Amino acid sequence: MPEEQDRASKDATGKDDTRERPCMLVSACLLGIRCRYDGRDSKAPALVGRAGDFIPIAVCPEQLGGLPTPRPPAIIQGGDGRDVLEGHARIWNERGEDVTALFLKGAQETLKLGRICRARVALFKDRSPSCGLNTPYCERPGGGMGVTAALLHAEGIRVVEVRPDQPFPHPDLADARELWGRGRLFL
Repeated sequence: MPEEQDRASKDATGKDDTRERPCMLVSACLLGIRCRYDGRDSKAPALVGRAGDFIPIAVCPEQLGGLPTPRPPAIIQGGDGRDVLEGHARIWNERGEDVTALFLKGAQETLKLGRICRARVALFKDRSPSCGLNTPYCERPGGGMGVTAALLHAEGIRVVEVRPDQPFPHPDLADARELWGRGRLFL
């Protein structure tokens, strides 16, 4: 196993390239992990195909918060993720259970992982009440931020919303060179 990890961190010349690749938080479902509320994934083939250009840290905030997979769908009532963080909104699942504390715990755990790996960017699933930047599963007209997206944004981690069917690198990463300096990201 350590030999495989060693090989995975070397470029074509055998040189260790992990210092040149940025660490990025990525919604686990986008990488093909079956962690969505319905037990499925939202694999983004273009993203998966470029995952060697960065160090992906797969996260599912809802699982990190203690929710099972599958799980009942949930909606933010009283605002969006920013309002949940401020204590002005709650998250209820379709069974009528208040799952706010679990969403908040998952957001905090995701932030911890981001800090550990010094992530500056999170590539998150669109429409999610946890990860989305513009989730329709809230009571904000036109949509609003998911809970984890709001927390990471507030803490200075750039959140980029990714749809499974879109090309990668994402157009919102056009300034990636500024974010990672000398790294070879997306060359």
